[in-house]
Amino acid sequence: MRAVFSRPRGLFVVVIGLVFFAMTLVWWVIPLTLATYAALVFLAARDPLFRNKALEGWNSQSSTQPESSRDQGISPERRARWLPRGETRRKVEATLEIYQLTLVAIEESGDVAQAVLDDTIPKLRRIAERLVDIAEKREKAAGVVRELDTLYGDPRQRGGGDVVLSKLKEEIHAADAETSHILKKLSTFHIGVVRVSVESGGKARDSAADLTTDLDEMNLRLEALRSTMSPPKTPDR
Repeated sequence: MRAVFSRPRGLFVVVIGLVFFAMTLVWWVIPLTLATYAALVFLAARDPLFRNKALEGWNSQSSTQPESSRDQGISPERRARWLPRGETRRKVEATLEIYQLTLVAIEESGDVAQAVLDDTIPKLRRIAERLVDIAEKREKAAGVVRELDTLYGDPRQRGGGDVVLSKLKEEIHAADAETSHILKKLSTFHIGVVRVSVESGGKARDSAADLTTDLDEMNLRLEALRSTMSPPKTPDR
């Protein structure tokens, strides 16, 4: 809210209004200025891009704000485009493409397939969101590793930094492995959905049950990894 009320665009309107009133002494300039400022504040508060940017800056100074609150209401595909260019972003975007193709396959399947696959859509959504969460934390960890290497190039100067560095590298390796694993598993899952769409009766239900088990396993793995990857903090110099 502090960022919303102190947004330069809104303050500029207030300054212009006050200057115009001082020059003309026209009384209606004051309420018009206040109404315009209130409208700009209202629009900024409802702007997801501005809110995300403001909360991200606040989160950099406080570790008590839940990280997921920054991204509430923002699609996984959009968040993936904010990742630094590289192998992690490439794999995440490839996985999200398969995720979208899978959703289309479910929507375009017959009534029987849609009925047996009905509960898979929210589970797929959770997989996409958790995958992007892990990718974001992975990139933050990689940034801290680079900073530690720059600050403490000589191992003798690192002190306790070696422990932190080792833990971060383990988290990065685990995130890379899990991202590759989910990419392969979701590719197989997409093929399974297509197969269910051409099956019928009990066979379709059995195949759908196997797919649901696979989704639950992927969600459990991702949630377990995400919960262990706390936001990294650079040690004091």
